[in-house]
Amino acid sequence: MTEKKLLMLFVRNPELGKVKTRLAASVGPETALDIYLHLLRHTRDITQELPVDKVVYYSEKVEQQDLWPDARYLKKVQPPGDLGEKMKLAFETAFAEGYTSVVIIGSDCHQLTSDIVNQAFDELKTHEVVIGPALDGGYYLLGMRHLHPELFHNKRWSTEHVFPDTLYDIERLHLSHTLLPYLSDIDKLEDLQESWPDLN
Repeated sequence: MTEKKLLMLFVRNPELGKVKTRLAASVGPETALDIYLHLLRHTRDITQELPVDKVVYYSEKVEQQDLWPDARYLKKVQPPGDLGEKMKLAFETAFAEGYTSVVIIGSDCHQLTSDIVNQAFDELKTHEVVIGPALDGGYYLLGMRHLHPELFHNKRWSTEHVFPDTLYDIERLHLSHTLLPYLSDIDKLEDLQESWPDLN
C-alpha cells in the first residue's frame, strides 16, 4: 500500500490579546504577539520543505496570503469542541481522506526541527503511535497510523497531566509506540528564558 503522509499544524490566528495569554501576563500582549509570530515563522520554516502533505488548522478563520504559503499548505478551521475533540476530529478527517501516517504539531515549540518531524514519520513505519513529550507535561507532537479516540478523551488539557495520561492510555491499549526527545513549549516567561535565550 502506498504511504500517504499528512502533517497537521494547529495554530492560533495571530491577534493581539488572543495569543500566549499566560506569557502576556508577564511581558504584555504586544510582546506576546511578537513572540508568537516568531514561533509561527519558525514552525513554517521547519515544515514547508518536508516531503509530506500539510494542512494548517486555524483557531478562528482561514487567512489567505499570510505567512503560510497557499501553494504548500492546505488551510482549514479547527473543528468545534475542546482541544481533544478538535484533534480527534482532525485525525478522523485525515484518515477518512486516505492518509496512512498522520502527525499533529502546534506552534509553541521553538526547539522543534525538521529532523524531529521527519523522525516522527519514520517511527510510524514501525510503531502505531509516536509522541513528542514537552517538559511542562504536555506534548508537542502526536502521530498515529489509525485513529485511537481514547487518546483524546478525559484529558486535563493545558496541564502537566496531558502527557502522562496519554502515555497511560497508549500503554493500556497495548499500542506499539516510541518517544521523541523531550522539548520545551513556550507558554510562560520562564519557558522563554530557558529555551530561547537569544531572542531579542
